[in-house]
Amino acid sequence: MAVRERFEYDLQELQKKLVEIGNFAVEALHRSVEALETQNIELALEIIDDDNQADILYEEINDLAILLIAKQQPVAIDLRRIIVAIKIATDIERIADFGVNIAKSTIRIGSEPLIKPIEHIKEMYEISTEMLRLSLEAFTEEDITKAKKVADMDDQVDDLYGETIKELLQINLQKPEYLPQITQLSFICRYLERAADHVTNISEHIFYLVKGRQYDLNN
Repeated sequence: MAVRERFEYDLQELQKKLVEIGNFAVEALHRSVEALETQNIELALEIIDDDNQADILYEEINDLAILLIAKQQPVAIDLRRIIVAIKIATDIERIADFGVNIAKSTIRIGSEPLIKPIEHIKEMYEISTEMLRLSLEAFTEEDITKAKKVADMDDQVDDLYGETIKELLQINLQKPEYLPQITQLSFICRYLERAADHVTNISEHIFYLVKGRQYDLNN
């Protein structure tokens, strides 16, 4: 295999692993919200135990990226692709960690009946995971239009976060005895809001990849 062909092959492998860890993060969030909704403690424990898979993928991505830089000494756009892959993997690994955090909050809530339906939490999860799926498409296609769309969706999550926190604070005034659960539900909302922020970071990385300069898409 020619040097350039090998380089392109390894870049594709790097991209595949990014998609793999992205899919893992999506599934981690899905399972964690399901565990919360059904108050399934066993499922929550499984999510925590499975987190090492994301760590392994993250290390594989970093090792492959470093190997590509060391052996191929890429320049310009190829070097940006590798650097961006490392940055995106870091954000995705953090998103997977939020799934674990939600599972831990679910365990802390335990079997106590939920004080309110978690529809807004589910909406935040659905938007965040759709953002992540779309951002991975934007990366593989180097499509800044899709990347900008992802960043714009973050506002929806922010609005839901603010609304849900207000509702939880209102419930706390009426039922202060539920403060421990209210605290954990507030944490869960925060984890999902932060997950969406990390996906916005991914969009910014894609802009850097395509345009060669940093953009702040949070404003």
